[in-house]
Amino acid sequence: MSKDMSYQAVMSRRNDIMKQSVGVDYDSFEYSGLGFDYELMMEKASPYSIAEIQKIQLAHGVGNTPLKELKNITKLARKLAPKGKGARIFVKDEALNDSGSFKARRAALSCYHAKKMGYVGVVTATSGNYGAAVASQAAKYGLKCIIVQECFDSKGVGQPEIVEKARKCEAFGAEVVQLSVGPELFYTFLRILEETGYFNASLYTPFGISGIETLGYEIIKQSEAQLGRVPDVVVCTNAGGGNLTGTARGIKKATSKKVQIIGASVNLKGLHMASDTQFNRKSFTTGHTGFGIPFATYPDRSDVPRSAARPLRYMDRYVTVNQGEVFFATEMLSALEGIERGPAGNTSLAAAFSIAQELAEDKIIVVQETEYTGAGKHHAAQLSFARNNGIEIKFGNPKTEVPGESIIIPSNPSLIKVVDLDLHKTKKSCIRNHIESELPKQITAEDIAFLMEEVNEDEDFIKKALQEIKI
Repeated sequence: MSKDMSYQAVMSRRNDIMKQSVGVDYDSFEYSGLGFDYELMMEKASPYSIAEIQKIQLAHGVGNTPLKELKNITKLARKLAPKGKGARIFVKDEALNDSGSFKARRAALSCYHAKKMGYVGVVTATSGNYGAAVASQAAKYGLKCIIVQECFDSKGVGQPEIVEKARKCEAFGAEVVQLSVGPELFYTFLRILEETGYFNASLYTPFGISGIETLGYEIIKQSEAQLGRVPDVVVCTNAGGGNLTGTARGIKKATSKKVQIIGASVNLKGLHMASDTQFNRKSFTTGHTGFGIPFATYPDRSDVPRSAARPLRYMDRYVTVNQGEVFFATEMLSALEGIERGPAGNTSLAAAFSIAQELAEDKIIVVQETEYTGAGKHHAAQLSFARNNGIEIKFGNPKTEVPGESIIIPSNPSLIKVVDLDLHKTKKSCIRNHIESELPKQITAEDIAFLMEEVNEDEDFIKKALQEIKI
């Protein structure tokens, strides 16, 4: 008798499908009440040391990317900063990984593990660089590969950046399943996993996060070797949280010294990421608040029962920049440093340029990653697409930008200024979402301990947050 493949039936089997497709028994990490043992999950589900992961990655064209000083951008920041301010700005040039982004790190470990466990293929659902990374690594391991991509609106119009990534995936030999925006993405993804029996190379498995730990580890070791010290600040572009989580974990494994971890997202306030009418009114498919805020405040909205990407455990500060500021930073990197990289990865560069002006000249700030650029990913292509969709593009003060209506490119670099999000408010939202989604009958000491780890706050903060939501 054939299985019921209706939307409702497939969605009801999603946890079983996920467990089979990643080979992880998530139930074994659950607490009796609220939450789960995160560190045990990371240790048991992905039992690879930093040294082992580095060996796996380096054998497959990933890792050991250079840490470059942006001397001319630093000089510009110092011209704009108060006297004695203007930290040295460095960038970890992850575009030099095979496939062109830091996501090659998580793909390398996922594909290695899939091959080791006897899977014949891998599947991932992504419109971003991760699809190209998985396709690249699958080719190296001789694995079949399917990329499920949310690509078009209901009129069949696709963003140039997403279409560019589809071409890259196909160039690596992957099959690309392109869908319109909406709930069909996850349903189709689940059906493919169940029908093929392939490995779920999710962004949010322990393998996906452990693979990025080498990035944070390298930042520390390269900084110590080149500069004789660890950086003061590392800025990570934040979307689903895996980038920041993995980098921070790697930093902690490399040094006991304090390194401030700052998350940066593009401000897309007011735009709904699953809206058909708004899908093509944004110029960034990742690294924006439409992913950054929801996934920070409730990580387990991902495609696995428990996400390994949990940024509030590690984030010291969370800032936003506007689309126009990121496009300016992209052009600035090209014009001043001779390095042409894709706009989404320059979210953290725009933020670092502003934050460097707050810090003393002897401080070091690291932009944690870059991404490749190409015909559809180039900022000129994205700006042209925005203009064709009725978005006003002009020079001025980026703080007047309205997402979905305008892109305001700074008329002067002094106008690039980060906006701080209320991290305490974000953490309280995370606590509330855990309570509302898991509905514990009572709050135990174990529950409070989990929430303390989840948002990196003390017991008093947790109890006050619970009191505010009448718990």
